[in-house]
Amino acid sequence: MNGVGEVGRKAGRGLRWTLVGNVVMKAGSFAMSLVLARLLTNDDFGVFAIALAASQFVIYVNDAGVIAATVQWRGRLEEIAPTATVVAIASSLTLYGLFWVIAPFYASFAGNEDATWVIRILMATNVVYGLTAVRSAALMRRFEQDKLAWANLAGFCANAAVAITLAAGGAGAYSFAWGQLSGAALTGVLVLVLARVRIAFGFDRALAARLLRFGLPLCAGLGIEGLLLNVDVVIVGDALGSAQLGFYLLAFNIAAWVPGIIGTALRYVALPSFSRLAEGGADEVREGVRRAVPLLGCLVLPIAAVMCVLAPALVEFLYGSRWLPAAGALRFLAIVMAVRMLSLLITDILAGLGRTRPTLWVNACWALALVPALLVGARDGGIEGAAVAHASVALVLALPLLAFALRRAGVPPGLFAAGLARPLLGVVLAGLVMAGLAAVVDGAFLQLCVAGGAGMLLFALVAVPRAALLQLVRLGRARV
Repeated sequence: MNGVGEVGRKAGRGLRWTLVGNVVMKAGSFAMSLVLARLLTNDDFGVFAIALAASQFVIYVNDAGVIAATVQWRGRLEEIAPTATVVAIASSLTLYGLFWVIAPFYASFAGNEDATWVIRILMATNVVYGLTAVRSAALMRRFEQDKLAWANLAGFCANAAVAITLAAGGAGAYSFAWGQLSGAALTGVLVLVLARVRIAFGFDRALAARLLRFGLPLCAGLGIEGLLLNVDVVIVGDALGSAQLGFYLLAFNIAAWVPGIIGTALRYVALPSFSRLAEGGADEVREGVRRAVPLLGCLVLPIAAVMCVLAPALVEFLYGSRWLPAAGALRFLAIVMAVRMLSLLITDILAGLGRTRPTLWVNACWALALVPALLVGARDGGIEGAAVAHASVALVLALPLLAFALRRAGVPPGLFAAGLARPLLGVVLAGLVMAGLAAVVDGAFLQLCVAGGAGMLLFALVAVPRAALLQLVRLGRARV
């Protein structure tokens, strides 16, 4: 298991850097959202939600799977970089042209034609990502996530400065779009410099075919995943209007904190890690799964419990009482978030093994069931009904399909069940304690402190292994 240990050390370093960068960036994003929530209206948030849904969908298919194919590539990076660069740029430019044309029709379908030019501006960020795709992949492949973290942080600072300045000047939803484009441009320049990969263009048909055989099924699967994450925004906007969509978007954004912080960090290290472990054989892959799953459960499940149980207190404390209608949707979107985190890990395990088609079929079945469920949920139950529909499909359909895909790839789903057993027990007990204390404690801040704190403490005592707790105690004493 020397390979597991070496990859684990590199992945651990990359994960720490990415987590730190994401936490800092999310804290800044939260502060920026507080400012923008006071400068902009619900309708502005709704217009941006429509544009963001399109942009976030395209980002999954933007590079034709080149980033993942480059990270997973078994040979030398230099032999594929010129061809991969051309494929990624061609793909992103083609998609940008397509969405430039269909933007008015998409905005009209989503219920707000004012989103047309916001969509066109925001989509330009994906062109930047296509230009830098291979260089980003090179940094991930070499576990140099620290450089990616610094580049992303610099880009966020540019985003915040431009967005807040424009919002204060009355630019409305355009402030979001121009801010994100400015940030993407700065990040892209830094990635090109830090990656130290010679800029060269070329096209080898055989290499392109190998890249696309791996990348296109994964790209299509991730594109459907983007649909899964954003189709509810379109359906809620069409069924309930932009004001209710603003509440739903707020709940969605809160639930997306964990995928944004932990999920992004996981994706930066999981694919290169399992790609390297796959080179060592099935035993090393299984050992990697055995180590990764409990860590994921301990990071994700307690946060999901707080969002489910203390949703009203969380929304009121962070955004004020006028945003409380978002709390009902947040309870169930937290469940979607937890399932999504599992699916991210499983997708990267399968991709590391060279199996990208199962992700496509799982996500296709998920999407086919989700769209009609969201339509019924939104029209019968408002934003909470849409969130219930999203969570129900994730639990009843997606989880069994993911388990089946793992089994077909030679990874026993029992490894996931065993790794999640203690975190699940801990989260159930913590949820009961938080619900009980929240019923007798008044005030959003006190509920979060007293009920949330007690729940997190109980979760740690139940879910975290005793040896790990003792190690943390000894580390704390040594620092004192």
